[in-house]
Amino acid sequence: MIQHLKRLRELSLNDYLALIIFPCAYLVSIFFKKKNKDLILICESASEARDNGYWLFKYIRETDPEAHVAYVINFDSPDYHKVERLGPCVQFGSFKHWVYYLSAGVNATSQKEGKPNAAVFYLLEIILGWVKNKQVFLQHGITKDEASWLYYRNSKFLGFICGAEPEYQEIKARYGYPEGAVQYLGFTRFDNLHDFRVNPKQILVMPTWREWLDVKTDAHYQFEEGESFEDSEYYQAWNNFLNHPVLHRFLGNNGLSLIFYPHRNVQKHLHKFDRGSKYITFASWEDFDIQTLMQESAFMVTDYSSVFMDFAYMRKPMAFYQFDQVKFREGQYGEGYFSYEKDGFGPVFTDDVLPLINYLYESYEENFVLNEQYQSRVNKFFPLYDQNNCLRTYNYIKTLLKRSV
Repeated sequence: MIQHLKRLRELSLNDYLALIIFPCAYLVSIFFKKKNKDLILICESASEARDNGYWLFKYIRETDPEAHVAYVINFDSPDYHKVERLGPCVQFGSFKHWVYYLSAGVNATSQKEGKPNAAVFYLLEIILGWVKNKQVFLQHGITKDEASWLYYRNSKFLGFICGAEPEYQEIKARYGYPEGAVQYLGFTRFDNLHDFRVNPKQILVMPTWREWLDVKTDAHYQFEEGESFEDSEYYQAWNNFLNHPVLHRFLGNNGLSLIFYPHRNVQKHLHKFDRGSKYITFASWEDFDIQTLMQESAFMVTDYSSVFMDFAYMRKPMAFYQFDQVKFREGQYGEGYFSYEKDGFGPVFTDDVLPLINYLYESYEENFVLNEQYQSRVNKFFPLYDQNNCLRTYNYIKTLLKRSV
C-alpha cells in the first residue's frame, strides 16, 4: 500500500490529464473488442524498435503475414521506417494506441512502461484493478538482480518470458506468478545472435546507469556526489578508464578500436566524457544499434548491465568493472540470485582500473577466446541455444489469444 501511495504522489499534471482520455478510449474500445480479439499489439519504449518486441514483430510479419499484429512507436523515431516497412504501426500515446491497448487480444512489450501512459495504467490495472491486464512481458534484459517491481502483485502480467534457465527458476519460485505464467522460451532477439561476423580488433564498453545521478532519490542525498554529473564517482571512474595512458598505448600499439556506449539514460552526458585517443569512439543510441555492436565486438567491458548476457550467449569473453558495488546495491538494485563472482562469465575488478586494462591485454594475447571455466557457466545458464526463440514465443502468445483473461 505504501508503494502504491508513493506511485500516486508521483503522478504528473500530464498523467492526470491522461485520466480524462481513459473513459473515452474505454468506451470506443468496447466497439473494437470483437475486431481486435486476435490483435497482438507489440511495443518497446516509445522511440525504439531494436529489442525483443522488434524481433517478434519481424518474425510474425515474415512468417505469418495474415496475422493481426501492429507495432507501437513514435513516428518520428529513427527506427520508425524499418518497422513501418514490415507492417502496421500505431503512434505511441495516440488515442488509437489507447483504444488498441484496451481492446487487443495480447499486448506484448519488452518494457514495463509499454503503455499509452504507464502511470495511469498502474493506477487502473494494479491499484484499482479496473482494467484486466493482457500483457506478455518480453523483457528488456534477463532479470538477475532483486526486482520487486516485477513481482506479480506489481505487474499483473499474463505471461512472463524468460531468457535463461536460472532466471526462470527464480521468477517462478519467488515472484508470485500464477502457474504457467512464467515461461522459459528464450528471448526473441537471441535468434539473431547465431550467425554473425566478429571484428577481432573491436572492444565494446557498455556501463549501465545510476538512478541517483538523475533522480532525487534517497540515495541521491545519501551519497552526496556533488551538483554536476562530472562530480560523480561514476563519471570519474569511467572517464579515468577511457583516458588511461596504458589503455591508449594498448589500443594504439595493436590497432584496436574501443566503442564506448553507456546506458540510454547516460547518453545525454556522453559529450562530457573526455576522449583522449583516436582509437576510441563514443556511440550514441541514435547512430549505433546495440545488437550490431555486440555481434561485431570481440570483447566486452561492463559493470552490472544485463547486456553482458547477450554477449555471453554468443560465447564471447568479458570483464566487469564494479568500482561502486556497495552504492549500487544500496541505491539501485539489490543483489538477486546471480553472483558475478560465483556465476559470472568473466572476472570482476573493483579497485584500480589498471588490472582491468592488463586483463584486456592478456585476453587479446589469447585471441579473445572465452576460457573453459566461463564457457561451462554459460552453457549451464543457457541450455536453450537455437534459433527457435521467436517461434516458441509466438506459439505461446497464440495460446493466450484463445483464452480469456
